[in-house]
Amino acid sequence: MKHMLLFAMGSVLSLSVLAQANPQATIVVETHGPTTFYRVVVVSRTLQAINYRHRSGATNVVLAATDLMPSANGKAKVRSKRGTVEVEAEFGNLQSPTTFGGEYLTYVLWTISPEGRAVNLGEVLVGDDQRSKLTATTDLQSFALIVTAEPYYAVRQPSNVVVLQNIVTADTKGTTESVSAKYELIERGGYIPTGYKFDPVVLSASLPLEFYEARNALRIAQSEGADIYAGESYQHAVQLMNAADADAMNKHGNNKPLIAISRETVQTAEDAREIAVKKIDDERQANALQASSNAQIASQAQADNATRLKVQAQTDAANAQAATAKAQADMTANQAASTAAVSAAQADAEQARNAAQLAQQGQHQADSDKAAMRAQLSEQLNRILATRDSARGLIVSMSDVLFDTGKYSLKPGAREKLAKVAGILIAYPSLNIEVGGYTDNVGADAMNQTLSENRASTVRTYLVEQGVTTNSVSAKGFGNTSPVASNDNAAGRQENRRVELVVSGDAIGSPVNVTTGSLL
Repeated sequence: MKHMLLFAMGSVLSLSVLAQANPQATIVVETHGPTTFYRVVVVSRTLQAINYRHRSGATNVVLAATDLMPSANGKAKVRSKRGTVEVEAEFGNLQSPTTFGGEYLTYVLWTISPEGRAVNLGEVLVGDDQRSKLTATTDLQSFALIVTAEPYYAVRQPSNVVVLQNIVTADTKGTTESVSAKYELIERGGYIPTGYKFDPVVLSASLPLEFYEARNALRIAQSEGADIYAGESYQHAVQLMNAADADAMNKHGNNKPLIAISRETVQTAEDAREIAVKKIDDERQANALQASSNAQIASQAQADNATRLKVQAQTDAANAQAATAKAQADMTANQAASTAAVSAAQADAEQARNAAQLAQQGQHQADSDKAAMRAQLSEQLNRILATRDSARGLIVSMSDVLFDTGKYSLKPGAREKLAKVAGILIAYPSLNIEVGGYTDNVGADAMNQTLSENRASTVRTYLVEQGVTTNSVSAKGFGNTSPVASNDNAAGRQENRRVELVVSGDAIGSPVNVTTGSLL
């Protein structure tokens, strides 16, 4: 029996209500040109990941329902093969995804790596008996499984409408670990910005689901600014959608051509959306870098003025000391002089003491300006990476998640953060930056030493490429010789795998809690 469901794409949940419902959600409002964009991000979720390496036979995994859909259930068989892992999943009692909002039309099965990388394994289509199956492969060896409601099949980032997630049972074969996977989730209702209006759409059982997924993908791409920032790709998607509309009007019982062009529309629209998101993010980073550069120029001017005041104060102090010595000599030589001459000498001595006091005040002011600049630089760096003050200087710490395991090539996220750090350091050409690489004790000492040296050298090279003065940056590897935590557990080893930037120099002085002759 055919049925019709009328829903309005423009009726969405309020972003402020969503943020209150999930305390980990953060609303970001951005204006680019004539369009305002809203992004809601959840920064973390804890899952049980399973390591399937070198496992013979199949591993049974239970997919348990979440509070969003308690009646749902699922199970998966995971087979480790040479060079790949096969996932054969079966699901039951999946309700219509439109129950979560008009923009949700399908379900997607994801793998989540321990580092938080989400990979789309494929679309989960709900059958007439509310059951479905999906077989896919992945190159990940250790991962968790989740199922989310999505607006179309080709999404590259999961929503936080998680209806199923894996749990570990007695039948599970493999090494399990609790992973705080810091991966971004699109908040429920976040696919459509508040105030973005769509005409009502009739969802008909006579047309394939892929046709409505194509409409969703195109409209969501437009709401993300693809028509402005990815015009060519977006217009291609519009042309494909027009062709799909024409095919839907003129079809004669054969849905295969309509499904094919609808899926091409989804892929093209998703490409346009991702291009737009990247360009908007690049534009935002460029603006932030420019603002940071302007602030650093002003800070450097303050540092130069503080140095000038210090030199002047030292000169004044030397002159004052000479004047005091001369006045004292004059007083000794003219003890027999008249009362008037003695009074004049005393007046000279008093003036000299006043000059010395002013010089000392100038010295204190110069030191105060350095301390203020040090605190400001520490705050700016701490906004990007964890920064602490020490007798050696400001120490900027970066964990090993900046590199792939056992490698020393920077990840894209690491490059973004280091580019921001470089934008700050460029404005302080007189500072010294020491890049230190450290590892845990897993593996041979020689290997760890080489890895730490390579990682430190990679960070130094990237900072120089971003404009930091070559002579001001040095790099050194310390291997596993300087742990900051115990190597007896995974958490401690992760803390020990790090790269540190030690920023020092006369322009920022010493930390306020370090006195002469003592070290932190």
